[in-house]
Amino acid sequence: MGRLQKILIPFLGLVLAFWFYSARDTFKPEMLRGKRVIVTGASTGIGEQIAYHLARMGSHILITARTEAKLQNVVQRCLELGAASARFVSGTMEDTAFAQHVVREAQTSLGGLDMLILNHVGASYFGFFDGDVEHVRKLLEINFLSYVAMTTSALPMLKESEGSIVVVSSMAGKVGFPFTVPYSATKFALDGFFSSLRQEFAIQSINVSITLCILGFIDT
Repeated sequence: MGRLQKILIPFLGLVLAFWFYSARDTFKPEMLRGKRVIVTGASTGIGEQIAYHLARMGSHILITARTEAKLQNVVQRCLELGAASARFVSGTMEDTAFAQHVVREAQTSLGGLDMLILNHVGASYFGFFDGDVEHVRKLLEINFLSYVAMTTSALPMLKESEGSIVVVSSMAGKVGFPFTVPYSATKFALDGFFSSLRQEFAIQSINVSITLCILGFIDT
């Protein structure tokens, strides 16, 4: 029996892996046509590219970041790529009141919300932890508490539309790496909050999906 288990268990694992990775992709670009989407941290990098992909699929896009001039350029490009509409709100996520303001703007200008994509991140350093508690506090405000504030504000609209929350996180929120202590702490907080919230939604039969995107090293 022991020998049979040693053969069957790895074989079953291979079968499941094959089924998972060969499953038919059911995503179609038209699924996002006309959807109302907020994308944070969208003036550069990942957020900017997400906005362009949504534009190609015909979504209504509301983007936000700190730099107004960059946001204006991204909005213009989104319209050129075919966005149903594109607008921006500039400001800093250090203030949770601004995070809530962005959601209210979506309600006013878009008439609701189908998807909340949380991607913004505060600047941090790469090096040994220097004991700067104030920096950790500030980073938690930007990288974590503003995510919570936006999610809380957006939930009534997302429940109504049976929409989605997408959280751009990092391997640094799964594994503790050296030289990224403040940043890693905020990403672990995101994982704990949104993974737990997803389970609560399931228990309460709330049809709002939560996707945590765990990214490795990137070059943007």
